[in-house]
Order: sequence, then C-alpha cells, then structure tokens
Amino acid sequence: MRDAHGRPPVAEERVSLCSFRAGSGLYGIDTREIREVLGAVAPQCVPLAPEYIAGVLPYRGEVLTTVSLRVLLGLERGSGPRCALVLDDVNEERFGLMVDGVGGVVTVPRSALEANPSVLDARSRALFGGFYRLPAGLIVRLEPQRLWPSRLMERRLPGALKQEKKSEHRCER
Repeated sequence: MRDAHGRPPVAEERVSLCSFRAGSGLYGIDTREIREVLGAVAPQCVPLAPEYIAGVLPYRGEVLTTVSLRVLLGLERGSGPRCALVLDDVNEERFGLMVDGVGGVVTVPRSALEANPSVLDARSRALFGGFYRLPAGLIVRLEPQRLWPSRLMERRLPGALKQEKKSEHRCER
C-alpha cells in the first residue's frame, strides 16, 4: 500500500509502557524510564516523613527512597505485598514507586496519547501525563519527573503532604 504521493506508508512511532495497578486504576510508565521491577518488597519506615514516602529499601549498595502511588492518588494505604518499580536516575535522582501489582508491557502508538480531561482534580492533573484508550479500558500515563520525591515536596499536592502522627505512620506492606 502506498500513500497519495506513491510512497510506502511510514511506520507509526510506538511507545512501550510498563503497566501496573494502584487500586482499581491501570497506569503506565515508558519502559525506557524504568531501571528495574522488584518483586514484593517491604520498605523500612522513615519516621516523620511525608505520608507519600512509603519508606526506604536497600538497593545495590544504596538506600532507595520509595514513593507510594496509592497515597499520591488519595487512596488508602493498602495491606499485603507491594511491588516496587525503580525509576531511572534522570538528574541523578533514582527512586522507587510502590504499586499494587505490575502487569506486562503495553505497546501503543505514540500519537494515541490523549490529554488529561479538564474535569480532573488538581492532584491528578499534577501527576498524570495523559492517557491511552485500550480495548480493556484506559491506561493513565505517569511521568517519572512528576513523581520525584523532591518535586512532590515542592509541589505540595493537595492531600499528599499530610503527615500522620509518628505512632500511626505505617510503611507499605
């Protein structure tokens, strides 16, 4: 098949997303931005840390700060095993993202990314980089730069920075 000018069609650029769940939502991050997917892990608590900090993990001789996607989304901290995605160290800030479960790799046309709907709350607009429509539903694109622990502190996301009393602070388990 050729286009109107007689040229063969150009293959549409595609993006591969690592899919994962938090609550009932399906999310994805470009696979090029994920260094590693860890299995079920239990981060160590960090006293007096902001609520969105799930804890820290030993990772290849370093201490890796982990962020709870559930808390960022305004969901209750879950119980049970959690998985961690180690996000690549852009600007030398490597961190982990605690999620409920990791799915597979989803490949979609880059042009299929749709903008966030205008009805999203401020927290979601700050975190989401758009969404893709899949036959099974929507997959929300997350941008790691929006999830950096230092950026979250600067942004003061609604509800994400509420600190619990020291005795009530629980890590993701």
